[in-house]
Amino acid sequence: MPTLATQTAQRFTTRQLLLIDGERVDSIDGGTIEVIDPATERVIAHVAEARAADIDRAVAAARKSFADARWRGLTGDARARVLLRFAELIEAHAEELAHIDTLDNGMPLYMSRGAVAGAALQLRAFAGATTRIVGRAVSNAISLPGEYHAYTRREPVGVVGLITPWNGPLPTLITKLAPALASGCSLVVKPSEITPLSALRVGELALEAGVPAGVLNVVPGVGGDAGAAMANHGDINKISFTGSTAVGKELVRASAGNLKRITLELGGKSPCIVFDDADMAKAIPGAAMSVFMNSGQACIAGSRLFVERKAFDKVVDGVAQVAKNLKVGNGFEEGIDLGPLISARQRDRVASYIEAGRKEGGEVVTGGDSAGTSGFFLNPTVFANVGRDATIMREEIFGPVIVATPFDDVEELVEVANDTSYGLAAGIFSTNVNTVHKLAARLEAGNVYVNGYAMFDPTMPFGGMKQSGWGRELGEEGMDAFLETKSVWLAL
Repeated sequence: MPTLATQTAQRFTTRQLLLIDGERVDSIDGGTIEVIDPATERVIAHVAEARAADIDRAVAAARKSFADARWRGLTGDARARVLLRFAELIEAHAEELAHIDTLDNGMPLYMSRGAVAGAALQLRAFAGATTRIVGRAVSNAISLPGEYHAYTRREPVGVVGLITPWNGPLPTLITKLAPALASGCSLVVKPSEITPLSALRVGELALEAGVPAGVLNVVPGVGGDAGAAMANHGDINKISFTGSTAVGKELVRASAGNLKRITLELGGKSPCIVFDDADMAKAIPGAAMSVFMNSGQACIAGSRLFVERKAFDKVVDGVAQVAKNLKVGNGFEEGIDLGPLISARQRDRVASYIEAGRKEGGEVVTGGDSAGTSGFFLNPTVFANVGRDATIMREEIFGPVIVATPFDDVEELVEVANDTSYGLAAGIFSTNVNTVHKLAARLEAGNVYVNGYAMFDPTMPFGGMKQSGWGRELGEEGMDAFLETKSVWLAL
């Protein structure tokens, strides 16, 4: 009997084509991307590779659909109905989509299933937002002589390029796609060339739901080619990007050509803080999974663990025990907690950080080695006694590696927790409400999680400070990112 992984892979035995203007089409030069299953190292699909000329085609289709008002010209209620149908189709194909991301990314099935459920929730939330895109009348506030009627309009920003990462293929796509469609924009989506499969399937479901041809185009391609073409394209009005800070800076420079709007959700080196009064039954597994979730391949990973000194040994021992008990393996297997890293390159990169930590005097409490004989697996790793300026304390590792450091007082803690160029997330575990609120106000992070970690909801904005990004996704702020405000004046 075929395994789940085999059954899923059988969907992709034929070459996967681009989705442009409602049709599956090959790339102009016939280039191909090989997609690898990170759990087995096997090629699972061949996908047409979009290059600059294909980006031009996709942008032209999106621009035409925007000019024709195929989508933005609908009433908010009409767009909402399509988005609600889209959510229904996501749920109807939940297992298929979860299996695709587990095969493509390697994450355990429990994670990919949760991501699909969250995607449907986001589509429904932003379907409701379509009828709240309204302007305001300001006639009574006009101070000019004479009589005037003035009002504002909220309009879609135009053609939007969505560039999504490999570490959360489907959920990151929907986080961008839902508010962009709700606002009336037309889209060109470039999923990571490493994990392009779920984006192509989502594009098909969008068409089935009633999103008009040309409004949502999906063009997998390599960042330095397809991504650069999008960043430099004069007919794209906005880019929404999730990925590394280094690439984010390149996008900022490229966007200057036509001053396109840009939203950036970038890297992190987040502090996770445990006070000695914390509920350790929550704090220890919470701190462990703040970084081990998705094998550490999360921008919000709480990779710097700060523990009040009185509780340091207890917490470090507890986190190490959690790490030892986590089952690492193929995400399709029963009871798996952590899947592989995404590629051999990423595995080797993380391994090099572990070696650097050892050379710089860090103590490996547990882990630090490979898991299995095939696949890109690493065991979750806990470091202690690492210097403040050590490489693994300063740089984003993007793997299952946590560095534990004791602290003695809050002033010391705030200084060291904020001593980073990043500012995406932070975690606090304490039962003292005063401690929590005072510290949350002082941490330089766009998201602060208390007595838990990695909480998300479509109503709450998500984004970073400092070099962790520009702008916000989700919430009202996430919708605003895809809208322009126009002022209209009438002299009476």
